[in-house]
Amino acid sequence: MARNITSWQALEAAALDYGLLPFFRCGVGLSVEELTPGRYWFAEGVDGPWEWRMEVARRGEVAYGKLFNKKAGLVSREWYPDLANYRRDGYDFDARYEDGLAGHREKQIMDVLTREGPMLSKDLKRAAGFGRDGAKGFDTAITRLMMQTYVTIHSFEYSVDRQGRPYGWGVAKYAVTEDVLGEEVTRGAYGRRPAESKARLVDRLGLLCPRAFDDELERLIR
Repeated sequence: MARNITSWQALEAAALDYGLLPFFRCGVGLSVEELTPGRYWFAEGVDGPWEWRMEVARRGEVAYGKLFNKKAGLVSREWYPDLANYRRDGYDFDARYEDGLAGHREKQIMDVLTREGPMLSKDLKRAAGFGRDGAKGFDTAITRLMMQTYVTIHSFEYSVDRQGRPYGWGVAKYAVTEDVLGEEVTRGAYGRRPAESKARLVDRLGLLCPRAFDDELERLIR
């Protein structure tokens, strides 16, 4: 596999081309890590995948979040409808919660994001009742919501010091996925049975990763 991702433009183009693109090696032979030359990973003074993902997420042409085995990845607007249809399994979030298939922690997060719109993780934690004096398990809950496709990363923002200079890693801003991609994307495959969407996703990955076994591909999208 050619190692040809060397900019945010190339990262976005790869995500649009492949449709389903894990960020890290995941055993099927397809990932940003495997497509990016090693000199761009954690090189001082050189932008790499960690910086590029911030620009790609901000643009909203592809979805970025924890989408593959609770790890980061990118999914194009072409393939996100089937992923959402399969993962949601016929449930919008409120129906999932009412049927006891989602927990109170996830409900707290969804209520805040639905009411307030996109929000930085540190602010979302506080507003949803997590933190030092509140509930535990924010990271687990937000990961579950991303895996279920109800929440995605809207963008990233750097923290700023007293002199107004950005520092550290970008802080994720989360949003209800419909507020990022639109209902025409998140619900675009609702006319299919979830099992049909699953088969389409496995077939797509099978074309991209011909050496991977079906059970490996199914675990990746589960």
